[in-house]
Amino acid sequence: LARILSKRVGSTGKVTGLDFARPMLQYAASKTSKTGSGRAKITWLKGDAMQLPFGENQYDAVTVGYGLRNVASPAQCLRELHRVVKPGRKVSILDFNNSSNRFVRAFQFFCLQNIVVPVATLCGARAEYAYLRPSIERYPKGDELVRLALESGFKEAKFIPIAFGLMGILVAAKGEES
Repeated sequence: LARILSKRVGSTGKVTGLDFARPMLQYAASKTSKTGSGRAKITWLKGDAMQLPFGENQYDAVTVGYGLRNVASPAQCLRELHRVVKPGRKVSILDFNNSSNRFVRAFQFFCLQNIVVPVATLCGARAEYAYLRPSIERYPKGDELVRLALESGFKEAKFIPIAFGLMGILVAAKGEES
């Protein structure tokens, strides 16, 4: 996501990536060290999404990729995202979807259990992928995410299922008066 945003905002823009895991930051930095012309430089920071190290109303946009599902309190994380995004601007959160559709859920879990985790095991990365199913099962469904976003202070929120409902994007807008 950071590379896409870097290209989108151009050389005069700024992109900041945050993760609590230093190895993930090192990997991301190695993939983005050569920004090229027409791209923003990406700054990588170690930090906690539930206590963001940024000022209020600091960002024009905030994105989260496969992270909200992994925090201890999605509601607290949403409050922090609301705090740092500028009034009238949006937050977009991409993650696996805890679908209400039992067929989508069954397909998703079949793939995780019978393809993703076994392949990860062969590659020596079982622990990094075995947690996916339980984390998706605990993750709020789309309508619950919308409710949490509104309760966290966002003026508007909508959930958009993608990839046949296997994933989804929560888009939340902060009010102009915030």
